[in-house]
Amino acid sequence: MRPARLILPQADCWPARISLALLRLFVVNKSPKPLIFCALLASLALPSCVASKKYDDLRARQSATEQAKNEAERQNRQSVAELKKTSDEVAKLRLQTRRLTDDSTETGRNLARTRQLYEQLTDSYDRLLKNSDRTLANKTTDYNKVTQDLARREAELGELDQSLKKSRADIDRLNQDLTTREAKLAELQKALAEKDRAVDALKASVSNALRGFKGTELQVEMRNGKVYVSLSEQLLFKSGSTKVDPKGQDALRQLATVLQQQPDVNVVVEGHTDNVPFSRAVGSMTDNWDLSVLRATEIARLLTTGGVAPERVTASGRSQYVPVAPNSSAENKALNRRTEIILTPKLNELFKILDSNSAGK
Repeated sequence: MRPARLILPQADCWPARISLALLRLFVVNKSPKPLIFCALLASLALPSCVASKKYDDLRARQSATEQAKNEAERQNRQSVAELKKTSDEVAKLRLQTRRLTDDSTETGRNLARTRQLYEQLTDSYDRLLKNSDRTLANKTTDYNKVTQDLARREAELGELDQSLKKSRADIDRLNQDLTTREAKLAELQKALAEKDRAVDALKASVSNALRGFKGTELQVEMRNGKVYVSLSEQLLFKSGSTKVDPKGQDALRQLATVLQQQPDVNVVVEGHTDNVPFSRAVGSMTDNWDLSVLRATEIARLLTTGGVAPERVTASGRSQYVPVAPNSSAENKALNRRTEIILTPKLNELFKILDSNSAGK
């Protein structure tokens, strides 16, 4: 900011002119102390030669000059402070400039080394790229082979998985079937055991009932889970007859008594003969078939008369074709001429189990 311009009055006498000339000189030189002295000198000289109004005007201008001086001093101090601040900043900038210069020098060296390293890396990269192209081609071929093999193995694995699932299902089904069969087998074994106990008890009962007869006339034995009561011809019939003797009727009554107490036992009467043919017909009989059937029928009739339910009794003739001994002697022929009463416990429960097994297959 430029200081305010000092306007001096015009002097009409020589003392005033001298004072004003000095004042102009010090104002131009910007010296505050001589300026104040000159102003005082002028103020002493002017009253003697200027009017009172001009004096007042000069005083007012002096006051303005003081204010302008103070403002100039304040601005000067501010300028000095700003100059110092700017000098400090310039010093800092110079320091930073030196540092940047040093850094740029180091950076230049690093850049040169980096460029050299970059060129080396570029060469290495080019070589590696060429090698990698060949390696990649080889790897691609290997990868394709591996991919095809993997796909084949995955397909095989899928087939094996399906086969495994099917096998597991079959195993589960077989295990379930095995469990069912084991349960039925246990049930069957229980039924067989019960049947064996019943057969043993039946044999004991029949043996006790017929123990009064001779061993050569009557035999009680077990074969194939059945009780066989074998009655000789001497106990039951006369030669060529179909009528039972009294002694044989007594034996059949005792047997019928036992069978009445065994309602779950089926009775099969089989007539057997030797191989001696008929020399002539006797009544309605023409051969051993007729003789064996009629004898079996007669015994079946006596059993039912003795209290055995007819639906439990079956009569059959086997003629000479199921001998117990060769028909080579009179003794063996006597053994073959017999009647067998076969006692078989009813196996309804056993048949039910067997039927359920057959239905479950």
